[in-house]
Order: sequence, then structure tokens, then C-alpha cells
Amino acid sequence: MSSFKDLRIVDNFYQTSLFFPMPAVLISTLTDDGQTTCGPYSLIQPFYVAGKEYYAMLLSCRNSSNTAQNLLKHKKCVINFLPDDRASFKEMVRLGWPGDTPAEKMKDFKFHLEDGLRAKEDPNGVYPKVITEAVQAMECTWVDTLDNAQDDKPLEEGKDHYELEKYHDFNGITTPYGAHFVLKVDHILMKEKYYNAIINGVKRSDFPPLPVDYGYRDSKNFWYHKHRWMLPELLPMRQTTVQSVRYAADRIDPSVKFTDEALARLVNVPRIFLPTALKGCIKWAKENGVTMITEKEMDIINDKRAKEKNK
Repeated sequence: MSSFKDLRIVDNFYQTSLFFPMPAVLISTLTDDGQTTCGPYSLIQPFYVAGKEYYAMLLSCRNSSNTAQNLLKHKKCVINFLPDDRASFKEMVRLGWPGDTPAEKMKDFKFHLEDGLRAKEDPNGVYPKVITEAVQAMECTWVDTLDNAQDDKPLEEGKDHYELEKYHDFNGITTPYGAHFVLKVDHILMKEKYYNAIINGVKRSDFPPLPVDYGYRDSKNFWYHKHRWMLPELLPMRQTTVQSVRYAADRIDPSVKFTDEALARLVNVPRIFLPTALKGCIKWAKENGVTMITEKEMDIINDKRAKEKNK
């Protein structure tokens, strides 16, 4: 006999049929008069993480929400990660009441707003503002051409959902009540303390206190989990040999050579990821006119923040 019970799956199953940990963020968008308004979301996750010309997040939301309608019109947003404290989470819950207009939501807004990097890069443009109290923020642009969503229109006056002959699969208006937005990441903005931690090496005490929305809600409460100390768990290591790494490298492109010391840096890379790691090294070498990769070049390649360190 199974130790599990079969729970019926219903609408909003992540809230009603599961205990599902998720991030808790405030998303800034633009109103028709160019003002910034904010709404809380948890159905937000990485979408394109490697191998494309840009990186992207995926937002799932009610298509009649202020956020969805503003994205359809203006295509810009900021994903703000607020610190874990009770007052901040209470304000996030307040901002999530369905039906409130942007003016009603922002009338007693408890946070402060400031320009992001997009506004500095394009002084003549209008961009959603970043919440000053955020630990980190992602300035994004909706990629409306994916799934042929570029012609999706805002809701007609007086309607609370869409009635279309056909809905998109993953971007734009995807159901009568739902929408998905593939959001190109333009900039990741980080407070100095956490910026320095990522650049210089993150320790247990460097993780920011971020709340986790626990998914389940009832008719009275949202539930979230407070930040606790992070617990490290060592990764399993399965070393290969320098000779096997060299064999793989020579098969990819024999015109770029590696010293044994350079290849030793790659013996801990899981075999399935080794070709991708080698191709990245070879690509960098060709772009920089390097025909022999030594430990010195590997230091540059492995330091994904090298350019920022040199600024």
C-alpha cells in the first residue's frame, strides 16, 4: 500500500494542492502616464540561462492584472527582491489585492523608488523605477516576438478576461485568464555588500535575507518562510584525468593547445559538461588571439567577473 494520498488537482494548484517554495518579489511596471506601479509575484523563474544571445526570466500571471496589462503596453519591468522582514512582506501582500488601481496601490506605498541603469543609459526614455530597499533588482524587457505575441492587445474596457479564438503556448496571452512573459534580462543591479560577495567569493554569512513564499494559501493568510542561516553541502567530486581532458580538447579543435596545468583545472568538470567548457575556452582563445592556453589564461577564463574586477 502506498504511503501517499492522491490529492485532487484544482485551479491554482501550486497554492491549493501543494506546499511549493517560491521567491517573493515586487515587479515594477509603467502606467499609461509614465508612473511606476508595483505588484507582488512568486511565479517568476529563470528561463533562458545559457547558449542564447540573451538571458531571460519567465513570469506567469493573471492576464487582467495591472502588471500584465502594463507589460502588454509598455514592455518594460523591474523584478525587485525585497529583504526578509515582516513589514516588507506585509506591504507586498497589501499590494497584491486584485482590482485595486495603480493609483490606489501606490497611494500609501511604503518603499522608495529610484532610477535604474536603463534610465541613465537612455535619458530620453521612460523606464520603471527600482525599489531602493531591494537587495537586488533585474531590469527586463518583454520579448513580445516570441510565440508571435507582438500583436496581443490590452483588455477591452469592462472585461476581466480574454475571449480569443487561439491562445499562445508560452508567451503573451496563454489562456482566457492567464499570461506568460519571457523577459529579457537587461541589467542585474546589486547592492554593494552582495555585489562584493559575488565578486570576491560568497561565504555563509554573505547570503542576503530573502523571504520564501511557501505557495499554499488559505482564505485568510499568505504564508512565507523567514530566512535562516545557509547550510553548505560539499559537491560530489568525480575526477577524470588530464589525458582524457586533452583527448576531448584535441577532438574539438586541435589548433588551440592547452598545457597540462591548464587542463588540470578541468578534471573536476562533470563529463557531460566538459565539451561545453572546452568550447568556451577555445572560443575565448580565438577571440583573443591565443593559441596556447596556460594557467594564466584559465584564470582569466574562469573568472566570470574579470572585467568588473578590472574596472
